[in-house]
Amino acid sequence: MCFLSLQDRKWEIERFFQERTEVLAAWPSGRGVDLEEALAYHRGLPKEKVAYYKLLKGQAEGRIYLQPRAGVALIDEHIALLRSLEKEGEADFLPTTVDSYTRQNRYSEAARGIKESKAADRSLLNGLPAVNYGVKNCRRIIEATGVPVQVRHGTPDARLLAEITLAAGFTDFEGGGISYNIPYAKDVPLERSLLHWQYVDRLCGFYAEHGIIINREMFGPLTGTLVPPFISHVVGIIEALLAAGQGVKSIAIGYGQGGNLIQDAAALRTLARLGRSYLDRFGYSDVLLTTVFHQWMGGFPQEEPRALGVIAWGAATAALAGANKVIVKTPHEAMGVPSLEANLAGLLCTRQVLRMLAEQRVPETPELAEEESVIEREVREVFDRVLELGEGDLAVGTVRAFEAGVLDIPFAPSRAARGGIMPVRDASGAIRLLDTGNIPLSAEIKDFHRKKIEERGRQEKREPGLRMVIDDIYAISKGRLVGKPR
Repeated sequence: MCFLSLQDRKWEIERFFQERTEVLAAWPSGRGVDLEEALAYHRGLPKEKVAYYKLLKGQAEGRIYLQPRAGVALIDEHIALLRSLEKEGEADFLPTTVDSYTRQNRYSEAARGIKESKAADRSLLNGLPAVNYGVKNCRRIIEATGVPVQVRHGTPDARLLAEITLAAGFTDFEGGGISYNIPYAKDVPLERSLLHWQYVDRLCGFYAEHGIIINREMFGPLTGTLVPPFISHVVGIIEALLAAGQGVKSIAIGYGQGGNLIQDAAALRTLARLGRSYLDRFGYSDVLLTTVFHQWMGGFPQEEPRALGVIAWGAATAALAGANKVIVKTPHEAMGVPSLEANLAGLLCTRQVLRMLAEQRVPETPELAEEESVIEREVREVFDRVLELGEGDLAVGTVRAFEAGVLDIPFAPSRAARGGIMPVRDASGAIRLLDTGNIPLSAEIKDFHRKKIEERGRQEKREPGLRMVIDDIYAISKGRLVGKPR
């Protein structure tokens, strides 16, 4: 594989504008993007609608913000949905979740989805086809709402989506070249998605150079299935550094709830510390860093009261660990695209728990200290090897690390992931590695994982293996955290 075009180096503006011509020509709505007009529009936005300013203020005040997931095919219905989530659901940030056709750059099919949704008078897409609507229509969303709106998707190539939504006035854009490829796509080369996301980040860097700071959020849950904290940490930190290298000045790194309070608290606390440490180490001390906690991303119970219990546990974890923002789930997660009412229920349940726990934090215990120490060691051991593989170039090292299995994501569909690791819970529900594959962990850390898993095996009187992993995958949907033998 040739790495001549992929380097961890800020794009020259000439290269960016040369590629931009091709990007904007990919769909007719690209002709509606005018950077000078977009910059002027952003300068006129009130600060309460700008993600960067709100995150900066919230971090200073110790606030935890709430953001739901939501997106429908028709723009009027989408606006009505967001306004209800803001007013009735008390959402601090609003989403515009993009449909699956747009995520795959299949804009003709998205156009057909809009037409069929209009005929059916209901959404037949699982999100908003923002590229098809173009700048002027997307701007109606910003005009109709009073808080920052984020673009959420899952797109390996989000270049045109970013151009249109940022020009429309969106101030928050989620995703990255790893987290929106490996867990989402099968055949997209990692080198290609990293290059496409360098374009997105260079676009955000261009806005920053003109005084407009766009927040870039890195998707932490990855596959959402038994992902050890250090794996998502390394991915998030790499994406953050690559974004900062293109001039991004506001970065949020996400983490998906694992379920064990001590491990989740340790993960959020170390994510903030490690993220800041690496940004400073690489010369990006001027970048704002915040953390995002995703409530449980795995299988949910079908019964609403039980699902609300899962949501409440996620809210409690975020409150006790001190995240900056929570991505809220709904009690309809097991049944498909949630209704407005389900979204409101998730938001209000989470808000109630956050308010009740506002004055509390997880106790400082030896168990918490040990978990933090282990995560920090794991992250440093893997990150150092990635950098070494790239001979100092983080982008090149990332591609080589996935090829070698030095970086791996469990249960990922991508051919770029080796799939050589196998996670499982220990007796307390913390996520460990049953098989570490080619992950370059020290013998001491591997021994830590092994002993924790063996302890569970003794308690359950069974040999740890695939059956235990499967039990864990389905456990929460069946009312437990740790999958017990039948």
